[in-house]
Amino acid sequence: GFIFQVASFQGVAVRSLSTSSPHDHPEHGRLVYKGNLAKTVLGVKFFSYSTSIFNLFMMPYIMLKSGIGVESLLVQAAFYGLIGIFTFVTPVTLHILTKGYVIRLYYKDEVDTYTAITYNAILAEKATVFHQKDVKIPDITRMFTTFYAKTKSMLVNPMLFPNPQDYNHLMGYDKSSFFKFEDLEEVKEADER
Repeated sequence: GFIFQVASFQGVAVRSLSTSSPHDHPEHGRLVYKGNLAKTVLGVKFFSYSTSIFNLFMMPYIMLKSGIGVESLLVQAAFYGLIGIFTFVTPVTLHILTKGYVIRLYYKDEVDTYTAITYNAILAEKATVFHQKDVKIPDITRMFTTFYAKTKSMLVNPMLFPNPQDYNHLMGYDKSSFFKFEDLEEVKEADER
């Protein structure tokens, strides 16, 4: 029964992915970005979760059949530890690494707000609304973070923005020109001195 349930759940997940292809949400604004790894992230997380559930169901059966209960305490501890790592640590780590992966990003021009769609711990879509002024760029390049929206880390691929201007505005590059004319003048004067 369990294997069938997993297979049918996977079928539902795949079906819901294929039917929800038009991502028009006028309440969020216009779609400015679409992550190309959304299905991969969902698939990997789903596989990890289903493996963990399977491990939990199989653990008592394996122990019963292998007679590991009779063995030394050390063997038991090692066995539990190994199963525990695969059952709990892997999905938790995966979630921490991928929770900021932006599947879609919408922008509302009139209020200058973004809505980022990410996956939550139970593989459902989660909307995070933030203002452009809430965007903070990390001082040092971080592996799974492009920017912070308030305190939440977000990961986007700049190459996947159909309009580069949308990316520049999101990151605030359009309003803080790195070299203003006055700055150049000051540098020139300092050089002459």
